[in-house]
Amino acid sequence: MSITLNPDVEAKARQKVDAGLYADVDTVLLEAIELLDRRDKVERLRALIREGEEGEGIPYSPELLAEIEQESEERFLRGAIPKPDVCP
Repeated sequence: MSITLNPDVEAKARQKVDAGLYADVDTVLLEAIELLDRRDKVERLRALIREGEEGEGIPYSPELLAEIEQESEERFLRGAIPKPDVCP
């Protein structure tokens, strides 16, 4: 795949390479994309936290934990893939 970078973006990426911080422009762009992915994940998590703070709380109990574990086991046995927000 070939893309054309805006001259300002290309100049900034080349500065990083010329400074010896990255091997090539591709590596600069890959790092930038990975940082954007992390930022997006953080924003999703913050939104979920806000949603949880605004929602009705569920009191913790051993029964609740057992129910969560049972649901997790059933999803695992069905081959369901966990949401990326709950994976380390």
